[in-house]
Amino acid sequence: MNLLILGRGKTGSLVAEVAHGRRHNVRTLDVDENANACALTPAFLAPFDVAIDFTAPSAVITNAEACIRAGKNIVVGTTGWYEQLPGLREMVLSANTGFLYGSNFSIGVNLFFEIAATAGAALKYDYSGQIFERHHAQKKDAPSGTAITLQKIVRESGGQEVEIVSFREGDAVGMHEITFDSPNDRIYLCHDAKSRRGFAEGAVRAAEWLAGKTGFFEFRNVWREL
Repeated sequence: MNLLILGRGKTGSLVAEVAHGRRHNVRTLDVDENANACALTPAFLAPFDVAIDFTAPSAVITNAEACIRAGKNIVVGTTGWYEQLPGLREMVLSANTGFLYGSNFSIGVNLFFEIAATAGAALKYDYSGQIFERHHAQKKDAPSGTAITLQKIVRESGGQEVEIVSFREGDAVGMHEITFDSPNDRIYLCHDAKSRRGFAEGAVRAAEWLAGKTGFFEFRNVWREL
């Protein structure tokens, strides 16, 4: 496939490397080359099958809208923009294009989401819950998209909101912890990312899956199909 990678940060660069390794044709476009999606014209986007966005929360919507208007499918791994999901979903469905987003493209994290959904029921049995997340000091959004997804999953299974505590320090790739505490015991769940490669591999596989499809998808609902 012909893939356009938006963003040459740590994760975007690794996405490009993984895509090359999977024998795709890859073009990268950094944020400073694409202010307000100025480079994403229909003519520029014409050769690409799917775009993959790992830029910044402030750039996601304009990038996505440009791709949608050009009839191009897009995978979004950037987080911190989810308050605008309803409007973007409506645009995708009206344009009959394909859109796939995820707070985390790691297979391990998506398994962790399913474990959290089961454990969240503890809140119905006199347990209290809390989420902790740690990321590198340069991460722009807090709490992380992964932590927000965990919070939503636990709320749906346990019927209560749990607090998120965020830490931004050093070069931590991403650690997410959930605790459920009662007078009798404590449940502790943790996912600790060793590198960004799991995110990159999941994003490329997501683009392969999305090619030729229409609809609005969340990675945690479709990852088993990859």
